[in-house]
Parts: sequence; C-alpha cells; structure tokens
Amino acid sequence: MRKGRVHVSHSEELDEFESELELRLRREYSHVYPLFRYCVRTYDCTYLCNEVERDVIAGSAYPLFHIMMRDVWVWDGHRPSRIIPSVEIHTSHDVALEFLRAEEGGPRQLADEH
Repeated sequence: MRKGRVHVSHSEELDEFESELELRLRREYSHVYPLFRYCVRTYDCTYLCNEVERDVIAGSAYPLFHIMMRDVWVWDGHRPSRIIPSVEIHTSHDVALEFLRAEEGGPRQLADEH
C-alpha cells in the first residue's frame, strides 16, 4: 500500500474555492446589510445602496431601465473591494428595488420621487 498525498483534481480545488468564496460573500452581506437603505436586484447582480434613482426609457421594442446608485456594496466575490462610490446600470431586464429602511427623519421614498 502506497502512502502519500491524496490527489485532488483542479476542478475539485476550484469547486472548493468557489464554495468558500460564496460563504465569505454571504457572511459579508449579512454584516453590511443593515448599513444600507435599498437593495437593487438586476438580472446580473445584487446591490445594496443608500441612494438610488431610476428612469425608464421607452424603446420601440422594450423599455430600458436606467438605474443610478450611490454609496454601493456589490455582490461580487471576485472584486478586490465591493464598496464603491457609485454604479450606473442600463438594462432591458427586470429590476427589483427593495426598501430596507427609511431615511432617518424622513419619509420612505425613492430619490427621484416628489
């Protein structure tokens, strides 16, 4: 019987790395979640932010959503820093906007609503 190192394939190592990355990302999300007012979910990504403005641009075949966010945390485990000053998105896919908490001392509303 030969003793030695157990052979682990590169795909197994990659799967383990991705699993650990996902777990760290979920933990970070649960820690930063209370710091933000809005959660914006697009087809591609999830964002937490403190300011959000949105506009719908009518197209001939489909609407285009223009979303601008400030003070943003991005769900992306491959970024060196997930907190960024601003994000601007243009998409024709659905966008979900969730109110997480009201602004202190003010009513709960979107930045572009009056």
